[in-house]
Amino acid sequence: MSAYAHPEVLVENEWLAAHLHDPTVRVAEIDYDAQANYDLGHIPDAVLFDWRRDINDPVTRDLLSREALEALLRRAGVGPDTTLVLYGDFNNWFAAFAYWVFAGYGVQHLRLLNGGRKKWIAEDRPLTKEIPTPTPSRYVVPAAAPGFRAYLDDVRGLLPKVRAGEVALIDVRGPKEFSGEITAPVEYPNEHAQRGGHIPGAKNVPWAQAVRDDGTFRSREELEALYSAQGVTRGKPVITYCRIGERSSHTWFVLKYLLGIDDVRNYDGSWTEWGNLIRTPIERP
Repeated sequence: MSAYAHPEVLVENEWLAAHLHDPTVRVAEIDYDAQANYDLGHIPDAVLFDWRRDINDPVTRDLLSREALEALLRRAGVGPDTTLVLYGDFNNWFAAFAYWVFAGYGVQHLRLLNGGRKKWIAEDRPLTKEIPTPTPSRYVVPAAAPGFRAYLDDVRGLLPKVRAGEVALIDVRGPKEFSGEITAPVEYPNEHAQRGGHIPGAKNVPWAQAVRDDGTFRSREELEALYSAQGVTRGKPVITYCRIGERSSHTWFVLKYLLGIDDVRNYDGSWTEWGNLIRTPIERP
């Protein structure tokens, strides 16, 4: 089997276990239910990043600012040469979301733990309830990299190209969300949109199809077959979306780093924006 396009972005449990006390490595856990999981036990010396509080703006529906990210990484002891390993629950949903945000700001030396929290626990690897106290750093976050994020107007403007097959628009939600049968994922039954369905021309490739039962990513050949069947090919621009942008960050990671598709953006406004706005077109079977 051929290697991923950028295999260096993933680390396996064996590698992390051998580097737990490496001063050049920092581990961060990012979960949906952040504090509860972390308090149950986390990888030794892992810091907690709360995706709601730490990776989103506290007032505006937006990502955290460059200054806030800089403060977050400084508190975590992340320096310019630190290898930052991200992991979490739900097969790295929110770890991938953090990866997308951090990479978009130009943070270097990012890694995702293949299999996340699930595989680490399944292999009976060490957990602790001790809270680390890293030495603060003086890290300076680079300016945001262009082209990692899609906005509402971008998607609206590209709909003719989506319909013509010139741009791939990938809805990574479950089939029932895509069809409009339900308006919230089963994990969040109370977080509904006003309308069910999908953005016109979108293809449905649920994010979870990219991982095995143990939470690790499928082979490159399997992933290429999965996405090429829905019109995703190297050289064609791709936009991913879901409900709030976390599951589509996971697919963005797969397409960009594992398959090597350069022009891929995540529309994090996703269905909470599109499905709730007046006069945005939707499709339902």
